[in-house]
Amino acid sequence: MSAKASRRPHAIAASCVFDGAVAHRNAAVIIIDDRIESVVQHAELSGNLPVYELPPGAWLAPGFIDLQVNGGGDVLFNDAPTPETIRQIVAAHRRFGTTALLPTLISDSPAKMNAAVAAVDELSGAHPSVLGIHLEGPFLSPEKAGVHAPRHIRHPTANDLDLITARRRGVTLVTLAPEQVPPDFVGKLTRAGVRVALGHSMATYEQTREAIAAGLAGFTHLFNAMRGLDSREPGPIAAALDCTDVWYGLIVDGVHVAPAMLRLALRGRGRPILVTDAMPPVGGTRATFALNGDKISVRDGRCMRQDGRLAGSCLDMASAVRNCVRLLGVPLTDALRFASTQPAEFVGLDAKLGRIAPGLRADLVAIDCETIEVHHTWVAGERE
Repeated sequence: MSAKASRRPHAIAASCVFDGAVAHRNAAVIIIDDRIESVVQHAELSGNLPVYELPPGAWLAPGFIDLQVNGGGDVLFNDAPTPETIRQIVAAHRRFGTTALLPTLISDSPAKMNAAVAAVDELSGAHPSVLGIHLEGPFLSPEKAGVHAPRHIRHPTANDLDLITARRRGVTLVTLAPEQVPPDFVGKLTRAGVRVALGHSMATYEQTREAIAAGLAGFTHLFNAMRGLDSREPGPIAAALDCTDVWYGLIVDGVHVAPAMLRLALRGRGRPILVTDAMPPVGGTRATFALNGDKISVRDGRCMRQDGRLAGSCLDMASAVRNCVRLLGVPLTDALRFASTQPAEFVGLDAKLGRIAPGLRADLVAIDCETIEVHHTWVAGERE
């Protein structure tokens, strides 16, 4: 089917259509322009409607939504925060089922933050796969900096608040350490519509609960770069697992977090989402890149500095879904929800994305249900 033909009313038929809640066997999705019209049984399709038949055993599911993407296709957002860099990152991740994402800026200078926001603003609303921006820092704990450059970690200024809370078309997600910002900072961000997540933090359990009460709703790469669980100071991890109205990102690559800990997280009261924390090698050709002047190499499936410290990941979303099923024993339907429906809910886009339902944008991924390899993706009704 040509890109031009895909704009006409048409259908995609699959052995199973998973709509984000229910698996419909031998079904099809009818698309008109960039929207989903309906989900029907294959036998109900009109003979006049063009139908794209997926291979036997293929599942059609909501496109994956990745809220933490530092790079891909051999480029790092921090190195060149421009619209062209974002387009290259988006293209690299789409082959792995990611139909929408947040370009993520690691802690950097105010000038880089301004450039990153401007680049995303230019594409938000114009490029359907660009949902907004994720500012991971720089308001973090120096004790939990990870690979964030200590020289860029700082307390927020009035200019920072103005930049972050400015009205824009896309989503703004900020990762911060609540103990490192003024008492009402989280509240000011959330009242302006910014989504706030805890990460790279030494916050106590009480400090975390206070931030949640102020509007903090997410946890960036739960377990990694935050105060650990302790019998007398449970910290942010316990708060994440103990609260119902929070979402926590999990890097399911078998490297960042032990499978036993991930299974513990899945038993929590919060809502897990899959993230990649992806770096330039994802969808690229080079096994090395530079970050804050350090050489980062891919070794044994890990992005590592010379001292062995992890520096993001070389994980893609299809692999994250596959690892959920194979490493953690999660049903495929749950893994797909963690990669689509729940990320959309976290950033407030669940009325537009993350499910296969009438009126929602036709962002879809076709996968083999056994290998969890991607056949095709559709963004706004258009197949790659």
